[in-house]
This record gives sequence, C-alpha cells and structure tokens, in this order.
Amino acid sequence: MSQSPKPTFAFFGTPDIAVTALDEMATFGYVPALVVCNPDAPVGRKHIMTPPPAKVWAEARGIPVFQPTSLKNRADLTPLTDTQFDFFVVLAYGKIMPEWLINLPTYGTINAHPSLLPKFRGASPIRSTLLHDLSVCGVSIIQMDKDLDHGPILAQQAVALAEPIPGLELDTTLARISGDLLVEVTQKLTAGTVTPIEQDHATATFCGKITKDMAELTIDPDHLPTGEAALATYRKICAFDGWPETFFIHNGKRIKIKSARLTEAGVLELLRVVPEGKKEMGWQQFVA
Repeated sequence: MSQSPKPTFAFFGTPDIAVTALDEMATFGYVPALVVCNPDAPVGRKHIMTPPPAKVWAEARGIPVFQPTSLKNRADLTPLTDTQFDFFVVLAYGKIMPEWLINLPTYGTINAHPSLLPKFRGASPIRSTLLHDLSVCGVSIIQMDKDLDHGPILAQQAVALAEPIPGLELDTTLARISGDLLVEVTQKLTAGTVTPIEQDHATATFCGKITKDMAELTIDPDHLPTGEAALATYRKICAFDGWPETFFIHNGKRIKIKSARLTEAGVLELLRVVPEGKKEMGWQQFVA
C-alpha cells in the first residue's frame, strides 16, 4: 500500500528550539520546502553578524531560506506567495503575521506554542512556567488566527514538572514534543480527522518578554538561602538558564550563575559561576 505524499510546508522559526523541532519532524520524513527566519544579527562583544540557528540548519540540508525584515508588504514576500503551500508551520518565529498570510496556505497556518493554552499566551511561556512554579507544563498546537495565541486547539500534550529544571533542558523537551505533535496534526488535518477546540478565552493568562534586569538576585555568598527562599531563588536560576542568566553583585563585582541545585535539606547550592572579568569556575574555587 503506497503512503500518501508528505505535505508541502514552509517553516517559520528562528532560534535553537526551532531547530530541535525541525530535527524531530525530519525523523518522520517531514522536511520544509522553505525555512523562514529572522535576518542575520550581530552577536557578542564584537558584534559579528551571525545567521540564526534555523538558517544554519536549512542551508546544511540545501533547503531555501527566506529572511524578510517585515511581513507587512505582500509584494516583498514572493517566496511565500509564488508557491501554493499546504501549510505554514510556526514555532518561535518572532514576527507578527498578517491575517492574509496566515490564511494563504491550503490548510492555513499552525503554531506550536510551549504552554497549555490558554495559559501563558505571549513571548516567554517556558520561562514563565518555571518562574511561577507550575506543576505541569506542555505544548499546544493551534490553528492560527489574527490574534496572539488565540486560535482553536488542534492538539495538546502535558508534561509533569515535579520540580524546577534548567530552562534549556525544558526548551529541548518541549521542542521535541512540538515536532512530534506538528507531524501528527498535519496528518490529521489533511485527512480531515481533527476537530478544532475553541480556547476558553475567559481563563487566558499572558506573559511578556524576559529582560536582563529580571535576572539579578540578592545573594550573600556566606549565607546561601534555605527553605522557601532557596526554592524561589532556584526557580529563577532555572527560568533564566541560557539567557539572560542570573547574577548577583559581590564586593562590587557581578557574579554570573551557570548552574546550581537544591539539596535534599532545601539549601541552595551554587555549582558553577563566572566572576566578572574571569573564566567560569566551580563555586568552591570561587569561595576559596
């Protein structure tokens, strides 16, 4: 029995979590005909122009890349308008899509959002989950409409969080689940076997962008927090893992925290730090 052909889709996504989802979809033979991502941007102290991870992934596989600075002018989007795509797939893209573009493909545009919508609509659902100490998180696949994270739900998968875990680890877990669910949903949409479920908009919650100033902690290296204070501090360390990374000021110097843990006794234990002007080192080395 011959398999039905894979759908033709453009993938909108920019950072590492988009690449993780792309890798997962590719294991099922679902590879985009076009990758749409943000333009190259300056990175690091030397401001070296650097391609986003999704572009690097696509070019390594010979997949065309489109990096529009804006999606407002239809005349500038011929790579999207000159081909009749079955789907647009969006995961961590970073630009608002106009309604006409969302509705352009045969089956519209589907979005993988790393929260159990309608909770945590907005820009930082994974890190907000960690900050708010929810016992469960997850992924929602929605049919996009003109409003932010508002469209009907096509699939959801919950993930239990017994305790906070580093944000980069949770990024990877939820991105892999996103890739799996996106494949499942595209199959069901083309077969007509999925029923969209309207979100309960009255219970929606929202999260904004993470900023660098949110990552400063008040820590005394000689008396690290215990109990509830330790848990709250560790929650922040996990939430800001990777970026912007938590830090505290000691003797006028910024000390960046690279890794930490909570002991069984409920004490915060710092493991790796980067003192201002120095290389990463173990906490005990820093204290000595």
